[in-house]
Amino acid sequence: MRASRLINILTTLQAKGLVTAEALAAENEVSVRTIYRDIDALSLSGIPVYSERGSEGGYRLLDGYRVRLNGLTPGEAEAMFLSGIPGAAADLGLGSLMAGAQKKLTAALPEDLRESARRLQSKFHLDAPAWLAEGEQPLYLQAIADAVWNSKRIHMRYRSWKAEKNRVAEPLGIVMKGGAWYLVARVDATKRTYRISRVLDLIVTEEHFDWPKDFDLSAYWDENTRRLELELYPNWATIRLSPWGLKEIEHMAPPYVRAHLELLGEPDERGWCTVRLPVAQERMAVSEMLKLVSEVEVIDPPELRLAMRRAVEGLMTRYAPVADLTR
Repeated sequence: MRASRLINILTTLQAKGLVTAEALAAENEVSVRTIYRDIDALSLSGIPVYSERGSEGGYRLLDGYRVRLNGLTPGEAEAMFLSGIPGAAADLGLGSLMAGAQKKLTAALPEDLRESARRLQSKFHLDAPAWLAEGEQPLYLQAIADAVWNSKRIHMRYRSWKAEKNRVAEPLGIVMKGGAWYLVARVDATKRTYRISRVLDLIVTEEHFDWPKDFDLSAYWDENTRRLELELYPNWATIRLSPWGLKEIEHMAPPYVRAHLELLGEPDERGWCTVRLPVAQERMAVSEMLKLVSEVEVIDPPELRLAMRRAVEGLMTRYAPVADLTR
């Protein structure tokens, strides 16, 4: 953690010139005393940083000094944005660039910071896919990434839930969510989301398009996620859960459901509690409730309670003893 803070101090001094210890402390969320120690460490490592006293004083780098990263290429610098997800960088075809960038960055650090960086890598690891799930490696991922970067139109044959369709799209960005890769593209002046693993055929054209300067991929994805959650869980239900059932639903339910789950009153003498939570359409809601077996009871709405009863009766018929079925 200290290594990244020292690099941030260096780049801040290079970008802004004179900076106070208080400003550096606020930016890095540490105490002023910690900044003093960091400045001493930078000076001892040979960085020409010095102080200017007075009411308008602070720290600055020696005129003409620049923080250099031993010749990072543009491609390596771009790959560094994915340095926290090595597998993702490799999937996008940037694995070798990222490795080269990390070597050059390590070589540019003072020896004590190199050791700090090595300790950081040995103690932290990001596993992007969901638990007990493998990350996707779509066939056309790298080609689509190239089209996104170079703002080239694509022709794709895409398999949705309903049918296969041909699309001419302007690829705007790529997102990885829970180990799955998604393309955000503009089709007929409308921004849409496509799961890249469902792209059946792809042609990257030489036609360039103007990337919308006001487009914010992160903001679009957040809004799209909220809209999708509302579409997936448009209804509400009141249910009773055993202590085990409550633990299970808190463990297996999607984040949106967990975030909106509301306890109603206190548990009864057996520990069962009543909760209100968002649920999917009837068929999917029944499927989710059946995962809790006998640890759940649907109270409301009546339609969902009736659907649960029919599902249970169907299971009882299916699993009835053979002798009962032959009578």
